[in-house]
Amino acid sequence: MPERPGGETLLFLTDEQLRQGIEAMFFAYRGFTADPDRILATLAYGRAHHRAIHFISRIPGTTVNNLLAILGVTKQSLNRVLRTLIEDGLVESRVGTTDKRERHLHLTDTGQALERRLSDAQRARMRAAYRAAGPEAVAGFRQVLEAMMDPEMRRRYHAIRDKDT
Repeated sequence: MPERPGGETLLFLTDEQLRQGIEAMFFAYRGFTADPDRILATLAYGRAHHRAIHFISRIPGTTVNNLLAILGVTKQSLNRVLRTLIEDGLVESRVGTTDKRERHLHLTDTGQALERRLSDAQRARMRAAYRAAGPEAVAGFRQVLEAMMDPEMRRRYHAIRDKDT
């Protein structure tokens, strides 16, 4: 394979190349969150609300404990977010049928509509980037992201991803 400028074909990268990758991740994340942030700001919500809405949508009926594990936040922080979403009619908390101590979370119709608006904005940005980069880059990007995940998060990611296939 011919070597590309910048050493991208090497099995190791210089500190400078790694720094550039880190900076690219920071700037890409800003772009990735910009559109949802604008929507959330009109509702006085933040990224924590968005993350909760996203995963409640992806895993309807998920428990509060499972959501805590996925998001990696404190119980107090998540309860603050959930309380707001429940009071505003976006999330419904149902008592577990087998374990009454469990609370199962579901998006209401209003919550689903907001989740669609947020996801549509991010899908449009991802779609454009993926088209510009091409299929090999998309596959490589996914591999890099998965390799950066902690093993437990990778397992959770695969469980969520694989439920759709």
